[in-house]
Amino acid sequence: MRSVPSVQHESDSPSLKITLKDVYAATDNLSASNFIGQGIAGKVYKGVLSNNQSVAVKHITNECYIETFVREVRSLSHVRHHNLVALLGYCESEAECFLVYELCHNGNLSEWLFGNGKVLSWIQRLEIAIDSARGLEFLHTYPNGCIVHRDIKPSNILIDTNFQAKLSDFGLSRVMDLGQSYVSSEVRGTFGYIDPEYRANHHVKASGDVYSFGIMLLQLLSGQRILNIDFERPMSLGKMARDVVRGGDISEFADPKLEGKYSVEAFDIVLKLALSCIGLKRQRPSIGQVLYSLQKTLDISL
Repeated sequence: MRSVPSVQHESDSPSLKITLKDVYAATDNLSASNFIGQGIAGKVYKGVLSNNQSVAVKHITNECYIETFVREVRSLSHVRHHNLVALLGYCESEAECFLVYELCHNGNLSEWLFGNGKVLSWIQRLEIAIDSARGLEFLHTYPNGCIVHRDIKPSNILIDTNFQAKLSDFGLSRVMDLGQSYVSSEVRGTFGYIDPEYRANHHVKASGDVYSFGIMLLQLLSGQRILNIDFERPMSLGKMARDVVRGGDISEFADPKLEGKYSVEAFDIVLKLALSCIGLKRQRPSIGQVLYSLQKTLDISL
């Protein structure tokens, strides 16, 4: 691996820096028994720091993602909210980089939606959506400038011991200065969750996160993967949802794991809300408006 550009910024806190020795001690030398996942940037291990705090340690092994490591530490080490996974520390050496986060013991939303033997109730799904929207609203209304996440998807929504959802993985995030309506950037993100307008004009905007959030809401409702292709009737999640709204059967779109246990009124509101999120950019709601609607559906459901 090439040498790592040094991480420095004006709010750098010495307490964020963790030694290589501490990283290896926390993870039992990156033991296979502590391995909990792998992304395109590298592997993730669970561990315990010397103060007994449980952590998730991301080992950046892909050279192409050194830039995202630096961006995450520089931009977001000081950003704190109860619906964002906290970056507790980082470690950089000439050979390798590590990011140390709080550990969310219940894994990620993707595992709960698509994993065998895992079931989320209707109320849990709404609460996860509300938590995620709160975290995203905090980013979009950050006082120093709107922070656009750029990679909202189920695997980046982590669930803690209390079943509170937290947004994670800020390696692609971009900060817009106050007064800026967009920043230009190469298209980055995950296939299926990227706003088509961003793909066309390369303008990073908060509305791009709203689009991704809308796709995630459709998955919360349907329990379907973004690339789940039925060869007899291949159809995108968005098209399936539009067909339901035009007079189709909600029960055909609903996740079978729900076993029909949901408020039809609330389901219909969330379905239409999701479609408004993935509609034309100028007609999309803000994440604050999305949050308000989701809270209303929770009240209806309770």
